[in-house]
Amino acid sequence: MDSATRQQRIVQRLRETERLEVADLALELDTSEVTVRRDLDALASAGALRRVHGGAVSLLLRGEELPFALREIESTPAKERIAQTVAGLLSDGEAVIVDSGTTGLAIARALVGRRLTVVPLSIPAAHVLSASASTTLKVPGGTSRFGEGSLVGPMAEASLRSLRVDTAIISCCGLSPTDGVTAYDDVEAATKRAAMSSARRTILVGEAAKFSRTALAVVCEVTDFDVLVTDPEAPADAVAQIRQAGVDVLGV
Repeated sequence: MDSATRQQRIVQRLRETERLEVADLALELDTSEVTVRRDLDALASAGALRRVHGGAVSLLLRGEELPFALREIESTPAKERIAQTVAGLLSDGEAVIVDSGTTGLAIARALVGRRLTVVPLSIPAAHVLSASASTTLKVPGGTSRFGEGSLVGPMAEASLRSLRVDTAIISCCGLSPTDGVTAYDDVEAATKRAAMSSARRTILVGEAAKFSRTALAVVCEVTDFDVLVTDPEAPADAVAQIRQAGVDVLGV
């Protein structure tokens, strides 16, 4: 098992429990305690956990956001399927806002080569789309969050409110029928709301793991979206509630 896969497994366990022991992880991952300590040190440097004697304590239990590089290795196949499904919902000629985050970046990659006008809310997505000759790229202003490259804040909100687009594709840190759609902080939540207010159609994207998380800042209700694109592992009861409320749910 390579280091990226091991660290992904550790991150999954961090989502479930407050404390992890080195000895237990070594057995679970079928590797040495030395290797586990090295992985825990790497995750501690990235801000996912705090090292303690004999193990580590999670920093992720209340929807705390993993660093961008670590989120990229979480649920990667699901994010790619979601991205392809979202791309299939868009027609050539549309104007589209693509949210920040790793799912937004996967969607940007899926849109390369499409005849679209795209407003990316992150520098990584803008970089990906800048290589697409057939795509018109409109990059909003805003403050770039360190380590994320997302564009947020009053300048980003003003840029978004000056536009009228066909579709806004919004990602999230957590979602549920009861807690709604949540984001890392109030600045990010406000930027997402500005993007939604500029669009005729809104699409929420989030893999199944997002249903078990609630972050600090409420963006809106799930029912404020026209479409939710998730994956088949999403909890059936929550999906049924959202569908019953009138949202078109696509599990891919």
